[in-house]
Amino acid sequence: MNVKFALRSLAIASAVALPMALLSATPAKAEPVVIQIGIAPPPLPVYIQPTVPGDGYIWTPGYWAYDDDGGYYWVPGVWVLAPEPGYLWTPAWWGWEDGFYRFHAGYWGEHIGFYGGINYGFGYFGVGFVGGEWRGGHFFYNSAYNRFGTGFHPTNVYIHNVTIINHSTVAFNGHGGIDARPNAQEQAAMHENHVQPTASQVSHQGFAAQNKSQFASVNHGQPAVTAAKTPEAFHANPTHNAGAPRTPAPAGNNAHPSQPAPGNHPAPAPTNRPAPQPQSHPAPAPAPRPQPQSRPAPAPQSHPAPQSHPAPASHPAPAPHSNDKDKH
Repeated sequence: MNVKFALRSLAIASAVALPMALLSATPAKAEPVVIQIGIAPPPLPVYIQPTVPGDGYIWTPGYWAYDDDGGYYWVPGVWVLAPEPGYLWTPAWWGWEDGFYRFHAGYWGEHIGFYGGINYGFGYFGVGFVGGEWRGGHFFYNSAYNRFGTGFHPTNVYIHNVTIINHSTVAFNGHGGIDARPNAQEQAAMHENHVQPTASQVSHQGFAAQNKSQFASVNHGQPAVTAAKTPEAFHANPTHNAGAPRTPAPAGNNAHPSQPAPGNHPAPAPTNRPAPQPQSHPAPAPAPRPQPQSRPAPAPQSHPAPQSHPAPASHPAPAPHSNDKDKH
């Protein structure tokens, strides 16, 4: 029987730092809350990215967060505005460390850091981000991994396809999950100045925690809302699933399809249905072969007369020769 438990611990030094901070002119920096869980998060759900709502919005993928009372819950993926031009989003991720699954919160920075090698889709394929880039203070969208609607279609676009190696929906790093380590660029990004999630993002996660249908204990790993256009849209209509969940495509796409679903669904149909047809045609092919074999067979069996006639019986020598010719 699995027992869910969480260890939320603040560094002991923070308890000492509080009274000391009152005596110091420099305010003490609050220690981050460490979230460590005894069981792994569920697999990432498969969903479709909502269309970009406007210029400058950057996609932030959904992720599993944790609540002491309810356990894992899904924070829907949403489009958000960067805190300032030039900043990119490094997604949150879970990693196996010292016997627990530890949560690493996402952050903003000039470069993408390490996010466990998790394939969140839509440009976040485990390493870096190929969904878009900043050019001269303006964000350009890679049309290969973003969806545009009729309401807004940016002109600042480009197309760049990449080879996706990791197609897993595993939501954690290490201990049976994704086996990945930070590369040199990710290590450098990890030591840069970071900006914490915006107030809109923090409110978005808190709102998801209030929705019981987002908890894995209720939805069994299939959240009611996988994605929303923006945090505000999710707050306004918490039951509307802009992610339109669907069955994962078998090949050519990651677990979280970066291309629009209409382009992915027809592909499996033609590739799977014709498969039984070529296999069923070879079966009739050998059918004509038994026919020539069945024709000579009844000839010797349907004419027992030559063996019962006294004439052949009186000539034992020629009898075997005549039977051999009939078989051939």
